[in-house]
Amino acid sequence: MGASGEIDVRLDRVSKRFADTTAVDDLTLEVERGEFFSLLGPSGCGKTTTLRMIGGFEEPTEGTIELGGRDVTDLPPYRRDVNTVFQSYALFPHLTVFENVAFGLRRKKVSKAEVDRRVKESLVLVDLPGYERRKPSQLSGGQQQRVAVARALVNQPKLLLLDEPLGALDLKLRKQMQLELKRIQQEVGITFLYVTHDQEEAMTMSNRLAVMRHGKIEQIGAPEEVYDSPATEFVAGFLGASNLLEGEVKEVAGGIARVLVDGGAVLRVPEARMHGRGVSRVRVGVRPEKIRLVADEGEASSARNSVTGTLRVATYIGVSHQFTVDGPGGRTLTVYQQNMGTDPIPAPGSGVRLEWEPEHTFAVRPSEPLAEWEEEQ
Repeated sequence: MGASGEIDVRLDRVSKRFADTTAVDDLTLEVERGEFFSLLGPSGCGKTTTLRMIGGFEEPTEGTIELGGRDVTDLPPYRRDVNTVFQSYALFPHLTVFENVAFGLRRKKVSKAEVDRRVKESLVLVDLPGYERRKPSQLSGGQQQRVAVARALVNQPKLLLLDEPLGALDLKLRKQMQLELKRIQQEVGITFLYVTHDQEEAMTMSNRLAVMRHGKIEQIGAPEEVYDSPATEFVAGFLGASNLLEGEVKEVAGGIARVLVDGGAVLRVPEARMHGRGVSRVRVGVRPEKIRLVADEGEASSARNSVTGTLRVATYIGVSHQFTVDGPGGRTLTVYQQNMGTDPIPAPGSGVRLEWEPEHTFAVRPSEPLAEWEEEQ
């Protein structure tokens, strides 16, 4: 089940300050009902603080928070139709799986028959039927996380908040649980608001995501939109690998911008992907997997963008090769090329040409060096 078009979560100019530190800065956001929405960003970007304000665990310094069209800015957590799943699971070690899941229902004085029915339904949903009598210590990390999700969903909230819930799991189990959480969300159809610093996790599960930095949202959109057409240099660098070349806009006509990059090549950029509009200097980008690397022989294709460089490292990684190239303007460029076993691999030290389709090109306004966001992680 996808988003409905109705707004389930609305933040209007929300800020949160702790003494002299601004954790969230004038943030406005809307999440649709039935949507799997992720807040993505490095540590300290304000994503968890935003989640805690939505859940009622923190009060905003400024702004308003609406859930389901109702202003809940000043309401405590128990008066919001929201449940939260944390990274720590927070299960009661002395209670069985059944009693952990039933805990919230018993506090609400739900009838025994109703408790039995809803707990069993929740355990089926998270693929744990038959585990009712076990204690948390008898479960794996992934199973404990499923119990935590079942306990949150058994209360039938309108909104589920998930704060880095898979962070304690190993890589293989984390990938498995990503697919499980997406399946569960689609089956129950309620809004999931997910916080993570893991780019692949956010792109795997989300209908839409917001990339945050320094308490602000840099870009909101569907994963493929944000990945293929990043709006800022930070988003280009944080959401996957990206190659950026310094350039000067020479012409914009017919929906295409022509940018002269260092080294003399003219690259074409769709005007819709020119996020550096209004400035003459931009950084032109292309993702590593969009590039085809060939020996620098003969004429380049006039239909494609291309630059030349020197191949430094060729690394075989099974399904693909990864190439490191000394490109124009002293930039190091990365290429991921699927291992089809047909094209010869140029030798390190040889001249190469990097070619890609103009529609795979984007441009962003120059900002600070990418090393800054790398340090933030």
